[in-house]
Amino acid sequence: MKNLKGNILFFIIIFISINVFSQKKFKVKTEEKYETKNQYYLVDEKENILQKLDTSKYYIFLEENSLKYFAVFGIKGENGWSAIDSNENILFQVYNSVNGEPSPDSLIENKIRIINENNKIGFANEKGEIIINHQFEIVTSFRKNRAIFGNKCKKVYWKKEKHENGCNHYSIECSEHGYINEKGKILISGNYTFEEIMKELNWKNE
Repeated sequence: MKNLKGNILFFIIIFISINVFSQKKFKVKTEEKYETKNQYYLVDEKENILQKLDTSKYYIFLEENSLKYFAVFGIKGENGWSAIDSNENILFQVYNSVNGEPSPDSLIENKIRIINENNKIGFANEKGEIIINHQFEIVTSFRKNRAIFGNKCKKVYWKKEKHENGCNHYSIECSEHGYINEKGKILISGNYTFEEIMKELNWKNE
C-alpha cells in the first residue's frame, strides 16, 4: 500500500513538473494571406514556429507583440477575447476595457482583467494563472498595488433608446465602491463614490 501511494505521489509530482516546465514564452507572427484574413503563427524567441493557427478560427489579434506566456485573440465560437498559451489552450476570457470598441485589457503591474460567462471580473498574472477569482461587477486595473471596484452597478445608456444592433454607448454607475490589494483582499468597501476612493488612495487622473 505504501509503495502504491509513493508511486501515485511520484507521478503527480512528475505531471506537475511537466506542466510547469512546458510553459513557454512566445509571440505572434502575422502574415497577410488574404485580403480579409491574416495567417498567425506562434513563434519562440528565435522565430521557430510553435503553432500555425487556423485562419478560419482566429480572426483578430490586437495585442502589443512581445514575448509573453499568453496571447489574446478573437476566436470564432468564443465570446469576446480569449487568452491562449503556446499549445493553443484557452486559459481565460479577457475583459474588454473600452465600451463600444474592440479593446482587450492588457497587463498592468503584471495583472490583466479577466471575465466569465456571468460578466464577473477577476485577474490573471503574466504567466496566465488566475490569481483573483471572478467576483467583481466592475473593477479598475491595478495602480500602486491597489484596484478600485464597484458594487450594485447599472448601465446608463447615453441615448434613451437602446439600438437592437448592439452599437450602444453607456456609462456604468455603482452605488458602492471599495478597493483591493494585489492578492484580491478587500480593504475597504461601502457607500463610497469612486472619487472618494480615488482620494483615499491618492490617485490622480492620468
